[in-house]
Order: sequence, then C-alpha cells, then structure tokens
Amino acid sequence: MILVTGAAGFIGYRVARALQKRGLPVIAVDELLFFESRPEHADLSPALKVSPDQILEDVFFEELEGKGTPVRAVFHLGASSDTTEMRVDFLKRVNVDYSKRLWEICTARKIPFLYASSAATYGGGEQGYSDDETGMSLLQPLNPYGESKRQFDLYAVEEDRAGRAPPSWSGYKFFNVYGFGERHKGRQSSVVLQGFDQIRAQGSIRLFRSHKDGIADGEQKRDFVFVDDVVDVMLWALDTRLKRGIYNLGSGKARSFKDLAIATFHALGQEPRIEFIDTPVEIRDRYQYFTEARMDKLRAAGYTPAFTSLEDGVQKTVEALRAGYV
Repeated sequence: MILVTGAAGFIGYRVARALQKRGLPVIAVDELLFFESRPEHADLSPALKVSPDQILEDVFFEELEGKGTPVRAVFHLGASSDTTEMRVDFLKRVNVDYSKRLWEICTARKIPFLYASSAATYGGGEQGYSDDETGMSLLQPLNPYGESKRQFDLYAVEEDRAGRAPPSWSGYKFFNVYGFGERHKGRQSSVVLQGFDQIRAQGSIRLFRSHKDGIADGEQKRDFVFVDDVVDVMLWALDTRLKRGIYNLGSGKARSFKDLAIATFHALGQEPRIEFIDTPVEIRDRYQYFTEARMDKLRAAGYTPAFTSLEDGVQKTVEALRAGYV
C-alpha cells in the first residue's frame, strides 16, 4: 500500500488517483469530512480512508503488516497551506510536529518518504531561488506558513546528516500549482480558477495592483506549474527511489499574472478585460513579487520530461472546468 496524507486536498488527491490508476492500493489520509464534502473527489476509492491522527501510532502500521499489506511509501502532502494563517502554534503542530512524527515512523520502519515543502520558504527572494540545502538557514519567509515549511526542511536535513532518515526521502518546494480540482481551497485557489469564475460572472478578471516601484500592475511574476507535472515528478521520484534531498518543483519560468489572465480569456475564447484592485493591506508587506524555480538540481537527478507551458496548462484547466470538473 501507498499512504497519501492530504488525499482530499488538491495535490494529494491527484497523487492518490494517479497511484490508483496504476493499480496500487492507497491509504487516503485526511479529515474524513473532507472526503464527503468535496464532490470533485468522488472517484477516489482507496483501500482505506483514515483520519490524520490514526496514523501517528505504530499500532496502525503493525496492523497493516499483520495483514500482509505493509506500507511501501508515504507521500506526505497534508498540511495547512493557508498563507494568511497567523496562528504560529497551530502551524507548528500541524505542519512541523506532525511531519516530524511521520518522519520518525518512516525512519524506524524503513519506509520511503516524500513530502511537500513550499516556495513560500524563499520569502521575498532576496537569497534567490536555489534549492541548495546549505542556504536554507538564510531564507526569510514572509509569513508563518512559509516558516513552518522551512522549519521542517531544516529538520529533515539535520536528521539526514545525523543518520536518522528513511531509506529514501525527498521534499518538494511547490511553486504556484494550478489546475482543476481546487475549488474547495476558496480564496487560496489559483488565479486560473478565480479568473474563470470572474469571467463567467462579470466578463472580467480582477488582479492585484502593484505597490512596488518599477513593477507595473499585473507584471508581478510567479512560477506557475501545472498540477499534472507535479504528480509526474512525484511518481517518477517513487519509481526511481530518489535517494535524498529537497528539490524545487516549478516550471522553471516566471510568468506574469497578466499573462495568466490573458491565457484564461483566450481559453474561453474571449477578449481580455482586466481590472486592477489594491492588494489588501494585511498581506501587502508579505506579498511575493517574483518567484522562479531553479530546476538544475531535479534535472541533474535525472528528471528529463518537459513541463507544460502556461498557455497549455490553462487551456487544459479551463476545458476541465467547462466540462463540469470543479
């Protein structure tokens, strides 16, 4: 069996479904209410659905082994991903301490461990976007969410250096992942989904105005990566038993929010109509104006497929949304 945390979430669900399509039994871990309340995940039929707390005790793994179905690998994709979450203690418990316990279990039971980090660890990008592990201690995330992800990255590297690590492990700094199946994320969903809804409702897309000298409205840039590419990388890492390390996972090319909005209009066959609104004051000081993944490390590890272009990924997303996927 493959254990997937966050299996009722955007990326976790897609990984779980991809594993199922391979004929692999999946233990889907998430809040049980999430599975029931998210219709986009109705086709997920795992061998087991369990709540997050159930897998933190060794007895869970012992019962599986006793039934002859040991866990082959853990994809730890469950976390609080709300970049506006300010409860530091909550993020420490959910994103750091929970991850540490899973790491300890996988180390003791010799289970490969793959987990989600975040490009939010890079903060404003003052230190660049290199996934060289020696520079992680210098990074300054702009919000508590990013710091919680950085803290676990540091823990993983330190434990590995001390010889206390799973037989293979890898963390992935997800950049701006988009695609269909994220409506449950609400305000945290991608601009593609929000733009799709806005165009259908009012014929225009609202983007944040720039509050930084030298950057025009809509020219704030992010590394947008299509969710199918993210899944492909993670399954490749499982297949190759990637030995260790923390890797960027983006497209490797920064594009503007204006580019993304225009691509969404074109996918809908409409002329662009973009309105600019002020960035909310409460997030203005923590807003990233540029991100771009350096992908050298993952390429050097042997991953060769091309990443989906922004235009193609937006087209696929819009087609799925128009077909009724949420």
